[in-house]
Amino acid sequence: MSLRKLSKDFFGRKRLGFFSISTRGGGLNYFQIVRIAFKEWAVIVDALGRGEQILILRKGGIGEGRSGFQMDHAEFFLFPTLFHQQREAVLPAAQKRFDEIAKSFSPPEMLRLEFFAKVIEWRKLDSLAAAAGLSGQHFWRDEVVAERFAWGKSKNIFAMALRVFRLPERIELPHSPSYDGCKSWIELAENIAIEGATPVLDDAAFAKKLSKFQGAFFSTQR
Repeated sequence: MSLRKLSKDFFGRKRLGFFSISTRGGGLNYFQIVRIAFKEWAVIVDALGRGEQILILRKGGIGEGRSGFQMDHAEFFLFPTLFHQQREAVLPAAQKRFDEIAKSFSPPEMLRLEFFAKVIEWRKLDSLAAAAGLSGQHFWRDEVVAERFAWGKSKNIFAMALRVFRLPERIELPHSPSYDGCKSWIELAENIAIEGATPVLDDAAFAKKLSKFQGAFFSTQR
């Protein structure tokens, strides 16, 4: 199992457009332009945006290339995808939520962005036991996590703890064919400012979830 905490050097070479003026308070009260988005199931984006989970598990898809998924970016928009089998791949509580929000999904020709995220910590998990230790912190079924872990030649999975922010207003963009395919990272067709975005969890609530994320790995190492 590998542990990584973020540094400017690690991600600096691939970040697109960062112009920081000042920070104050709990929200993003500074000017920053972002052009990167991360594709994730709509029901999981909803859970992240509601503060019900801070965790993303990612193995990568055939569109990632020979190197597979890589932690190329620390800050990005959450790009909700409408993969039709996601309802069956999540826990009953998330299935119920999926049914509630399905009628409001954006049409295929439109991309709707509501959340921005910062990776606070990430780990490459080299054992299924470590991935299973995160059960209860996300809405994927255990068998789905196991399938992701086992997929491909390398037996591992990435776990990311995110601080999620709600944008001050919903952003709707035309869908582009370049966004299609089994890949995680998307470069948007235009720059988007995130000033005024507010955290979906307050500091205390986020710290509690982050501590639980970190503690899961200590228990599997004993």
